[in-house]
Amino acid sequence: MSEINSEAAAAKDNINMDVNTVSSANAKDINAIGHDLGVEMRTNMQELGFDELLIREYLLDNPDFFNRYPELLVAMRLPHAERGAVSLVERRQELLRQRVSELEEEITSLMKIASYNERIFNFNNDLSFKLLACKDLGELRQLLSEGLKGEFGFSHVRLITVHDIDSELANIWRHRLQGGYYFGRLTQSESLRLFGSEVGSVALTKLSDENGQVIFAIASKEPTHFHPDMDSLLFSQLRHLLDHILPQL
Repeated sequence: MSEINSEAAAAKDNINMDVNTVSSANAKDINAIGHDLGVEMRTNMQELGFDELLIREYLLDNPDFFNRYPELLVAMRLPHAERGAVSLVERRQELLRQRVSELEEEITSLMKIASYNERIFNFNNDLSFKLLACKDLGELRQLLSEGLKGEFGFSHVRLITVHDIDSELANIWRHRLQGGYYFGRLTQSESLRLFGSEVGSVALTKLSDENGQVIFAIASKEPTHFHPDMDSLLFSQLRHLLDHILPQL
């Protein structure tokens, strides 16, 4: 009887050992499967590349998200070039300060433009009355030149009649003034023909056909003063004024 009990006990121990061995093996397999699945999911998310976009779209659609979870504002850390890492609140404050600084610069720039435009308006207004009172072309040329040089520091102001036999002027008329205006640089020969010397940059325009082929030309010593993208407010106003006055002289 005792031999039977001993054999039974030994058999039971063997069964428990086999069960434990199987359970341990299964557990390892399950852990391996879970690990592989996690790696696969992360790989798939990285390959698809849409997880960050989904988060971005969600936050844009739910701007009150951080109101519901304010602790995230402080808990989240963002890289900072000078301070290492900062909270989302600090980063937002920094961006707002930068935006305020940008707006202040824009306002300052707009105020400068408005001030310059006011200066142009007042100058043109005063010059218009003086030019309208001119009795001849010589007086008009003198007032126009003195006014523009004195107010804006231009080096040359000229009204030039183009004759077909003058090939250099005719070439400027056809090519430089094809669109009615020209702002920018000239070649050395063009500068010498128009102004008698080299200049930095120029503003050129045609007057109306009633005045024949006449070029209204202004030159500056600064190479970048006149450029193709500049505003033509001053020049266009003076052009219309001259178109009105010259036929009467």
